[in-house]
Amino acid sequence: MGKDLLKELEKKRQMMIKSGIEYGLQNPKTIQLSKELDRLMNQYEDEDFKSNDDYYYV
Repeated sequence: MGKDLLKELEKKRQMMIKSGIEYGLQNPKTIQLSKELDRLMNQYEDEDFKSNDDYYYV
């Protein structure tokens, strides 16, 4: 799994938290950061799913 992706996730998470504290949770900047974090989390999940050889389809 990509350590770079994990670092990017953590950086984006910190940016979103800081924005939420400074500007509020409904601020467009905070919402944009949240969407970017969601995208990164989905990417992380996709990579994790693809690398999991133990997964079986039902």
